[in-house]
Amino acid sequence: MRNEAIGVFDSGYGGLTVLKELRKALPTNNFIYLGDNARAPYGTKSYEEVYVNTLEAVKWFFKKGCSLVILACNTASAKALRTIQQNDLPKLGEHRRVLGVIRPTAEVIGEYTITNHIGILGTLGTINSNSYVLEIEKFFPQLKVVQQACTQWVQLIEDHNQDERLVAEDVNRELSNLLKKDATLDTILLACTHYPLLLPVIEKYLPPQINVISQGEIVAQKLVDYLERHPEIENNLAEDSKVDFFTTGNVSDFEKHASLFYEQAVIAAHTKIDDLQNP
Repeated sequence: MRNEAIGVFDSGYGGLTVLKELRKALPTNNFIYLGDNARAPYGTKSYEEVYVNTLEAVKWFFKKGCSLVILACNTASAKALRTIQQNDLPKLGEHRRVLGVIRPTAEVIGEYTITNHIGILGTLGTINSNSYVLEIEKFFPQLKVVQQACTQWVQLIEDHNQDERLVAEDVNRELSNLLKKDATLDTILLACTHYPLLLPVIEKYLPPQINVISQGEIVAQKLVDYLERHPEIENNLAEDSKVDFFTTGNVSDFEKHASLFYEQAVIAAHTKIDDLQNP
């Protein structure tokens, strides 16, 4: 029976930029989105803490009837996905799947560069994990990859009243630090789902020949391809064009911020941390 939604998880709001593209690519499918805002940000948390929190969210989605969950969070994908896939899914049900955003991006990133030099911008957790460097090397060993942790960007994006001058200064500083590491790069990957909201500022401080890549469209197309290859999953997915939003944080705050990322009004419900810890 086609009665399952696709689960989309993020530590907060950034995954909404991915969900927006998923809905464009799969407009008839149902989705459930969960933002773990009460425990955000994930970017500075330990591997163990991110793993535990992410696994709790995955089990919550399974209880909601989602057999397919997308970790639309680079930090969760970097620090928790592999362990969940290898150690937990065999116990939770072989028919269930948890996918991330790193591998789909790594599979195609080499197609965007001419110089074979690319830069990665991400949170401290994602950069320190080296997940992108390791995954990209599997598919494009000829690429030279340099990374830059942008420690303030998530907070700058989520602060509605941010000083535009301070944002510009921080963006310019991080881009300059990245370019100092490799002046010949021609492609930059925004390895945090928050960062597309800074794209106009980022492009302002980059040479015009540098291509900036956001993940949403890539992840969405890769999911379409995945479902085509796995009809046993696709055949269970409901097609009512329905989206439900949940947050572990304050609902009104979530709805206010979420509209910026999702680019339309969002109505959310609250789920307690206890609900995640005791699914």
